[in-house]
Amino acid sequence: MAICLVTGSAGLVGSEAVRRWAREGFDVVGIDNDMRASFFGPDASTAGNRHRLEREVKSYTHFDCDVSDAAAVKDVASRFGKSVACVIHAAAQPSHDWATRNPSLDFAVNAVGTLNMLEATRSYFPDACFIFTSTNKVYGDRPNSLPLREFETRYELDESDTWSARGIDETMSIDATKHSIFGASKVAADIMVQEYGRYFGLKTVCFRGGCLTGANHAGTELHGFLSYLVKCVATGRPYTICGYKGKQVRDNIHSVDLIDAFWHVFKAPRPGEVYNIGGGRFANVSVLEAFEIAKQVTGRTFTPAYSDQARAGDHMWWISSVDKFRSHYPAWNYTYSIKDTIEDIAGAYGSHLR
Repeated sequence: MAICLVTGSAGLVGSEAVRRWAREGFDVVGIDNDMRASFFGPDASTAGNRHRLEREVKSYTHFDCDVSDAAAVKDVASRFGKSVACVIHAAAQPSHDWATRNPSLDFAVNAVGTLNMLEATRSYFPDACFIFTSTNKVYGDRPNSLPLREFETRYELDESDTWSARGIDETMSIDATKHSIFGASKVAADIMVQEYGRYFGLKTVCFRGGCLTGANHAGTELHGFLSYLVKCVATGRPYTICGYKGKQVRDNIHSVDLIDAFWHVFKAPRPGEVYNIGGGRFANVSVLEAFEIAKQVTGRTFTPAYSDQARAGDHMWWISSVDKFRSHYPAWNYTYSIKDTIEDIAGAYGSHLR
């Protein structure tokens, strides 16, 4: 039977991919060593997700493996060889705040780990589709140079700008911007994934995600904006808004919709291609707006703290254009609105929904 190999398999994106490919009839091999708990503490552990997958997905096999360890990656890859039809590389150090604490480890996981997965693919299953979860942070803080207008609850891109109506597309430059250390390591990985498609002819595809979210996200203060925000409202945990008056805007795509996009690519990959992916104009929200929806959904009152200090390199406004992806895969569409997603996340914390 054909195999899908998923890194970061116990995380938000990875676990959703495991379940989708298993439903499609694949055996699924997962690589995940719960490094998220090391990065962000026990609240961010993916161990619970791992155990649920092992219990509920009969075709799932788990390997406790570090993607930055080339020998360990090769050992797993060599066991399955050309039976692997798809690689979904979702393992990462995902926080630009955390990356400043240990740039070497951040680069080892994000850049070297990606190279290890690409080399394993080239050596053992070169015909497999290789899907990489990149990030919009490869564009650095360039979006902050766009002409933004301030409104009561959010910033918005001025209507005169080319990207206003549809969101930012893949033509935005990644050069001469502050990426954050995390963004720089993901740039290295992103470019290498493209190169293995263009130079070696592997079926590689990059998805530059906005905010990826859903009920299985172990959101923390340093990563997982919407998940962590809803967790705080649902449980009463303190939350501090970092800068921009809380009017910074993010587009959010539910993991179910993201993995459906991956499935479309797997069925008809375009080697070396890059896609911006996120909630787009369909599902975006400011921090202030997210709090209001979360309070409405949970029936709880909540007042966040505020700091004038924005995170270094943080975006004031990001909405992805998904036009390029839709032009290549017109059958794909969204199923989760912002409110749908917040309801899904709140339900995971046992919050009473109105």
